[in-house]
Amino acid sequence: MSQRESIQAPALGNWLTLSVSLFIQAMVAMALLTLPVMAPVVSKALQVSPALVGFYVSVTYIGAMISSLMSGAAVSRWGAIRISQIGLLLCALGLVLCAVPWLPVVALGALLIGLGYGPITPASSHLLARSTPPHQMSLVFSIKQTGVPLGAMMAGAIVPQLLLRIDWQWSLVSVALVCGLFAVLAQRLRASLDDDRKPAQTLNGASLIRPIRLVLGHRLLMSMAACSFMFSMVQMSLTTYLVTFLHVNLNYGLVAAGLALSLTQMGGVVGRIAWGFVSDRWLGAFRVLLLLAVLMSLCALAAAFFTPDMPTWIVLSILTIFGASAIGWNGVYLSEVARHAPKGLASTATGGTLAFTFLGVVVGPMLFGLVSNTAGGYPLAFLCLTFIASLSAVLLVFIFRRR
Repeated sequence: MSQRESIQAPALGNWLTLSVSLFIQAMVAMALLTLPVMAPVVSKALQVSPALVGFYVSVTYIGAMISSLMSGAAVSRWGAIRISQIGLLLCALGLVLCAVPWLPVVALGALLIGLGYGPITPASSHLLARSTPPHQMSLVFSIKQTGVPLGAMMAGAIVPQLLLRIDWQWSLVSVALVCGLFAVLAQRLRASLDDDRKPAQTLNGASLIRPIRLVLGHRLLMSMAACSFMFSMVQMSLTTYLVTFLHVNLNYGLVAAGLALSLTQMGGVVGRIAWGFVSDRWLGAFRVLLLLAVLMSLCALAAAFFTPDMPTWIVLSILTIFGASAIGWNGVYLSEVARHAPKGLASTATGGTLAFTFLGVVVGPMLFGLVSNTAGGYPLAFLCLTFIASLSAVLLVFIFRRR
């Protein structure tokens, strides 16, 4: 679709595409975070340390890395909606396997959830790049990316309530059923939104390499990918361990800790929309990303000094700002990737940069869990996040000056 056609596209069609992308993103995000939210309960049932939730997240994002690299060719061949349906069904199957109380099966379930999660963002980027005017890219992509914190809010608010009424295994199955329902409902939109698919597109080993080669051959995309690697380390460490950190270190109940996670994600929802608006209207993407890096660093530093007797409103206020920055960056970042991607390659460029983003997710929670479990506990782990966020700010300054 040409730029003129994109700008003149019916508003209703644009909002339909955005709404579908948003709800699918929310469901796969909830699927991925359901197990981390119930980590204290599941760890007791499996007789393992709650810190192992970091390895669960790492396994899921190894799967996400693989599927995101294949997503460009897969979306081209089968269409963005079909790939989104497959992603939802893989998440559903993974959740069911995670309900089996045996670690090897849980690991397989985590891998399937990751394989389902990985192609969702490239698929939605493909849809939105076709229908969004250039001057609205940051805002529209930011609204779509609110699906991630929205899904985390749903996990934080709903999953602890499910645990009070049914056991952890049936809670996982319940979320799986909802993912399957969304996959079925999306079928009605496939004919209209997958009208650009190319059945002759081939899928082979080169499909895994092509997105990485595209990113490494494009200086700006490569710099953005490096930045997202560090941002994602901060984001997923916060999201993965917040409930356990509040429960263990600050003596919060599971429901209260889950609601704190929901509030953090709410900050991410508001932040993603607000940062997209500010980026489009005033500061531009790089200045906004630099501001977010500074906020992440300061909030991680503050979290390192949380104590059980600290007033709840102070803790929640800092966590809300933390969420607005550490969870709020994705929309601005993805819009910039789509904006600078070669014409017709938005999903390929997004998949390539997301491989680096997911690599940060694999490394981040694993290192955070390792530090918190064997070295200096959660305070030292949050200090490590402070360093990582500060390093990303330095990189952004360097990129901005070169531009």
